[in-house]
Amino acid sequence: MPLLLHQLPHLPVPRPARPQAKRVLDLLGALALLGALAAPLLLIAGLLYATQGGRAFVREPAVGRGGRPFRTWRLRTDAGAGRLGTAVERCALDALPQLINVVRGEMSLVGPRPGPCTDRPERLFVRPGMTGLWQVSARSDLPWEEMALLDRHYVESHWLGMDLAILAQTPRAAYRHRQA
Repeated sequence: MPLLLHQLPHLPVPRPARPQAKRVLDLLGALALLGALAAPLLLIAGLLYATQGGRAFVREPAVGRGGRPFRTWRLRTDAGAGRLGTAVERCALDALPQLINVVRGEMSLVGPRPGPCTDRPERLFVRPGMTGLWQVSARSDLPWEEMALLDRHYVESHWLGMDLAILAQTPRAAYRHRQA
């Protein structure tokens, strides 16, 4: 069952995640996912390259923990990508190359989504994530203010149990988004 905004006060919050334990979870999870998804990811990238007449990967500017700029890896799904690019984006596969950013320590598996600016300064206290609390709550259907509130709640109270719950709910949330 997805985490919803009205349920936030009822979430247990024992203490913030220890940075070392979170980093170990990120590394092990990202490496396992890269190993399991390398072949399909390379196949999709090859198909995008062949059908788009150009590169399959793009790097987008983002702001990370402490305001450090970095570039996120993504599969190219812009207007030139056609039906294949649209399908990749709809299935939320375009963000899978961000596992590279997780391994490099620029991102986490779970956290506020990265962005090009510092519109919500509280996000700068943790690494941005591939998935997060608002993604499993309602995906992009939430108003901006509620997304900001969920990001703030995560930053102030994240713990490994919360991260594991969010990771467990992410595939279903991505599937719901694809069906929308």
